[in-house]
Amino acid sequence: MKQKAERLFVYGFVGTMLLIVLLLVLLPHQRFSELENRYLQAAPHLSWESLRSKKYAEEVENFITDHFPFRDKWLWVKSTSEKVRLQQENNGIYKGKDGYLFEKFIEPDYTKVQQYIESVNQFSSNHPDVNVTFMLAPTSIGLYPEQLPWKAPAYSVKQVNQFISDHMQQETTFINGFDFLEPHTTEAIYYRTDHHWSTYGAYLAYVAYAECKGWRAFPQNEFVIETVSDSFLGSYHTRSQFTGVRPDTIQVYIPRVDVTTEMYIADSDQKMTTMYDKSFLTKKDQYSYFLGGVHALMKLTTELAPQQIEQDKLLIIKDSYAHNVIPFLTNHVSEIHVIDLRYYNGSIAKYMTEHGIEDVLLLFNTATLVEDAALMKLNK
Repeated sequence: MKQKAERLFVYGFVGTMLLIVLLLVLLPHQRFSELENRYLQAAPHLSWESLRSKKYAEEVENFITDHFPFRDKWLWVKSTSEKVRLQQENNGIYKGKDGYLFEKFIEPDYTKVQQYIESVNQFSSNHPDVNVTFMLAPTSIGLYPEQLPWKAPAYSVKQVNQFISDHMQQETTFINGFDFLEPHTTEAIYYRTDHHWSTYGAYLAYVAYAECKGWRAFPQNEFVIETVSDSFLGSYHTRSQFTGVRPDTIQVYIPRVDVTTEMYIADSDQKMTTMYDKSFLTKKDQYSYFLGGVHALMKLTTELAPQQIEQDKLLIIKDSYAHNVIPFLTNHVSEIHVIDLRYYNGSIAKYMTEHGIEDVLLLFNTATLVEDAALMKLNK
């Protein structure tokens, strides 16, 4: 009887594993997860180099994790069970005060952070005739520690930003997001349910960059400020699935001086006559209203009067924190090139030479920078 039960257990286990493998092969694979607001691991490419470097094994593991059958349903089950236990943390998201959600921030691997900083320093040294500015934006947990649940552990984002500032060489102009955001913490500078800063937070970043460059930043009264959504539940809400969370609003700043910007998306060889994609306002990922979401390479060309032009060309190397900042910059720069290092695999140096780039803005948020090795591709 015992042997029969053991055989049934083994057959059941093997059968379950085979079923999972079959479903993993047969079910369609998504490229982008709206639930997690990120691109999923593509099918790994087998090569001798990827095997030798263990990259293939890592990509296989990530592929299986990202495309596990009915993964979204399992995440929902996990979220629901943890809510029943009255947890103030779920899937790495804290439920804070006043409707704020925060992503847990732990002490980073400073050895890796140092490598990323050195990559930026090397980039500036390699291009002595190029003006390189690095803007580092903290995430909301760094500015609102008093809103965290009682005794919720959180490493200091400010300490990480200061470490990066201290190790940045003089060839790079460093703008610490804490400097221009902290005076405005009583205002809505971040979304409560998402990891990005709000359009007002992006406006403050634009003003800080304009001051750094010696431009005249447009005051707020030179924009028409419109609310385009009052139902935005962002990435923090999606991951945590906390109930009773009040949605955010999304605003757009339209300059009163009429300008026309054409946006070319190299990934899809597509031209657009607007920087705003209204179709995303009816989807889960409403933040992709700005620039139509994540793209490896874009070029924005703006028709500016001669007296409006502060700069002819600018290359922005960024994460998604730049998406609602870039529209402000088009009021001053006639040609903006935008590269997302997470998805762009070409040579930055070659691109700069081909397009005559003499000014570069690196714009990242702290949480992405310390976790993503994309900056190591700067000097390819």
